[in-house]
Amino acid sequence: MTLSEELQWRGFINQTTLEDIRELDKKTWTFYHGYDASADSQTIGNLAAMMLDRVFLRHGHKAVLLAGGATSLIGDPGGKDKERPLQSEETIAHNAACAEAQLRRVSRGFDFTMVNNLDWFQNMNVLHFLRDVGKHYSMTPLVQRDYIATRMGEGGAGISYTEFSYTLLQGYDFLHLHKEYGVELQLAGSDQWGNSLSGIELIRKVTGKQTHVLTLPLIINKATGKKFGKSEDGAVWLDPAKTTPTAFYQFWINVDDKGLEEYLKIYTDLDKPTVDELMHAHQQNPKERIAHKRLAQEVTKLVHGEAELVIAEAITEVLVGKKAVAELDDTALDAMRREIPAIHANAGDEIVDTLVDCGLAASKTEARRFLQENAISINGQKTAKEQLEANDFQSGRLLIRKGKMFKDSALVELS
Repeated sequence: MTLSEELQWRGFINQTTLEDIRELDKKTWTFYHGYDASADSQTIGNLAAMMLDRVFLRHGHKAVLLAGGATSLIGDPGGKDKERPLQSEETIAHNAACAEAQLRRVSRGFDFTMVNNLDWFQNMNVLHFLRDVGKHYSMTPLVQRDYIATRMGEGGAGISYTEFSYTLLQGYDFLHLHKEYGVELQLAGSDQWGNSLSGIELIRKVTGKQTHVLTLPLIINKATGKKFGKSEDGAVWLDPAKTTPTAFYQFWINVDDKGLEEYLKIYTDLDKPTVDELMHAHQQNPKERIAHKRLAQEVTKLVHGEAELVIAEAITEVLVGKKAVAELDDTALDAMRREIPAIHANAGDEIVDTLVDCGLAASKTEARRFLQENAISINGQKTAKEQLEANDFQSGRLLIRKGKMFKDSALVELS
């Protein structure tokens, strides 16, 4: 499968300035892809962009990956209906370092160049910028861009010159990288189409050279209808301190069937025959969730590594009742304590007290009602008894659950 064929099969093409996408197959391209540093972690929305980079890298093309240490100080107005609050230089520097670390991790195994646009912007003279960059842009097409026109129009929140200038900064990024690294292609999200064209225009006016842009679609969570982004509720982060590897794994293993095939194509390196085989297996026996499990394995291993994947799988198997809590080793137990409430108790303790102590019930009255409704299980077995017994503890611990959702579980360990 050629690069252009793989990009189309995976659904990575939204818009491009290339007249024929097959031009990508005719030579080795040097591309750049910029990543925002407005937060201290990237999300799975950004991970889709990183997977696009991996497709190009697998086909032998050269990458320049950019952390936006300068542009994030300004803030991209695209997709925003009001001004972003400015963050401190120290915060953005920290975020850019985090972005670089995550880009290196996801892109490990490939050769690429890492840059931070603060390196060429921090000492730029404002007169130099206005004369050598701003002079090449006409105000007319800039104010007609959707996100700017909306902000400036009747009922809009308005836009500062700071955010208005963002597109010029990104355009200069492309020019700088074109001159310094021979970059001829920018990869970006669909919301960056206008900003990307700013770079093409600047390069053409300054050097007379033709460059190109390819954008990928925004990835939508099929279950919620919202994009996978930083500002969306329930964002799934790449930083294990913000979304634990186990929660990350469980997100993927529980994705909606509607998005399953799309996610396999976008978020894994699996080839077409393998994806087709997984989808066939899923259609034959959807309850086994074979394709979901493979998706969760591939993405978790890529982002967090093999060791964290093993732990995430072990904890998940305990929570869904496929493995006894006694089988967890100390490392997995420590991870489980970060996933669900963990308390200490003894044989003979009242179960209603245990339910309240671990937060599965708001009161003893509610806890008694759960017991009467047969909603409580210990180690996967329904129970209506009043006290914990010695044989409930497996290697000094038990799992207590309210209802069917494994998130409503707690780890109880002997005092």
